[in-house]
Amino acid sequence: MRRWTAGLAAATLLTAGTPVLAWGAAPSAHLTADVNRDGLLTAADDAGRDTWTDTRGAIFLPNLDDDERRCTVAPADLNAPGRAVDDKLAACNDAADDRINGPRDARDLAPLKVDALRNLSATASGTVTISPADKARVFADGRPVGTLTAAQLRRGVRLGLEGRDIVRDPARWDGQITVTLTVTDHGRTSSDVVRLRVAPLMLQNDLQPAQTVLAGRPNNGPGWWNGSPPYQDGVPGEWQPFARTLRAATNSAGARLKFVTGTADGWKDMWLQDTFEPATASMPAAGRPHTMRILIRSGNVWDFDGVATPRPAGRLIYRDLRGPDVGVVQELATKASPGLDDLLNMGGNLEALPPYDGYPQGRIVYGAGERQPDPAYLKMVTSQGYQPPVVIDTSWLMIGHADETTHVVRADNARGWTLAVADPRLAAQLLRDVQKRGGGNQRLFADTNSTSKPTVDSLLAPAKLADNGAAAQHIDKQLSILLKATGLRADELVRLPVFFDRVPGYGLLKALTPGLVNGLSLTDRQFAVPDPHGPRLNGRDVFRQTAEGALARNGVRVHWVENFFWSHLGGGEVHCATNALRDVSGATPWWS
Repeated sequence: MRRWTAGLAAATLLTAGTPVLAWGAAPSAHLTADVNRDGLLTAADDAGRDTWTDTRGAIFLPNLDDDERRCTVAPADLNAPGRAVDDKLAACNDAADDRINGPRDARDLAPLKVDALRNLSATASGTVTISPADKARVFADGRPVGTLTAAQLRRGVRLGLEGRDIVRDPARWDGQITVTLTVTDHGRTSSDVVRLRVAPLMLQNDLQPAQTVLAGRPNNGPGWWNGSPPYQDGVPGEWQPFARTLRAATNSAGARLKFVTGTADGWKDMWLQDTFEPATASMPAAGRPHTMRILIRSGNVWDFDGVATPRPAGRLIYRDLRGPDVGVVQELATKASPGLDDLLNMGGNLEALPPYDGYPQGRIVYGAGERQPDPAYLKMVTSQGYQPPVVIDTSWLMIGHADETTHVVRADNARGWTLAVADPRLAAQLLRDVQKRGGGNQRLFADTNSTSKPTVDSLLAPAKLADNGAAAQHIDKQLSILLKATGLRADELVRLPVFFDRVPGYGLLKALTPGLVNGLSLTDRQFAVPDPHGPRLNGRDVFRQTAEGALARNGVRVHWVENFFWSHLGGGEVHCATNALRDVSGATPWWS
């Protein structure tokens, strides 16, 4: 959009068709952005550049990575109380300094072009302004600019626009900016406007192949900041069997396995899934989209002896994962959430459905109910605009995470996927089958070092069955929401046996047997699943056998991972104790 005003009483008038401007005529400012989203700056971008729609309009990245790895984390920062450290960590990124941080960083800037203007006087000048001013800035010739010289305007200028934030609350900023070029010469001005939008954060989904699998590693020291975590003694422990079986599963899928070592004071908080949720931000580029990983730090704020302190384990992602094309964002409350509510602020409570009819980018799934995640954290996650959320009630679960009851798996149906579901009724039926065949005295977890090894008979006692049945009813309600939201049929679900019991002192429920849905998809056909250590018939673990058969019918191969002492006894499973950075190159661009 161009506009010009006469600043002189006498102007040199040009006849129609005059190819150049004479001094005294209004200069014709022209600013080009990648409005048609082909990665190029051409005349095809002219139409509608002062507006932004879903189908047309330029896009820029939030430049929050660290391409030159200049943002370091001091060891002393990792356990510091309070949030000063966390604010400092978040404030260091490529958009925080006044330079382009190398060739990789230059590719993170959205291209803009000021067309060459001939016949300008030596006193001509230009200005580039952005509104809102704090959300982006423009570089020219390697430095931030607000003004352009006559020489730059005569030759034309290639600009790079750097985004400085993501959408956090659409009521405060909807992600769009206006860039205005104003050229002044001999008192006459001309302006041109382009409108751009910051790329939204897009959650990956479990059908996309894992490129890097992340898991915790033990360290020396107490491992917990205030006393000990409320686990059985020695938990988390037996890391070597977990690491060995996870490595075998990861290698079979061709993924890289990276272990993250926590601090001496905090390594027992090894829940990689629960400290962050991986996402990506993409913009058009010539050839293929340019994508940056953005890790969403979980919104946990804990009370450390009266000091509100963001979960220290979340600081490890700044130390170990932030770098070239990997940024981190956080939205942390100024005070701690109530303990049980805070559990819902974790990445395990934030999952994604793959694309399906009407939802080309899929949908977010999270759990809430009587317990709620932190409002600001939840708003940031769910307000990106392209993966509308589905909410299920997880308040009845002790941990309260969406990954405890369902998991996306491939399927030979119209949408290409379905849900694997924790089925307490199926677990009870399998136990009855073992009992009927004389196995009532068999102990679950017999080949583990658990201090609790219940018999089949004890789990089939009325009180235990009542608690397990209550879990089944809650899962039924979750499924009614998910089936309605997705169009899946109940007979398409993959049901996996998980027996639930009630947590003493809380009245909430958790998986007594390892939660088979709470595994890690390595590819759409390979699934790393916690070993259930269930009862046996004819020498075979009936929980294992049932799960293998159910998943095999969907073309999914099971890799058993030994996580009983490392994570199950601490309230989580393979999924909770791992995370994955996935290959999203096959995804349909969000702007298409």
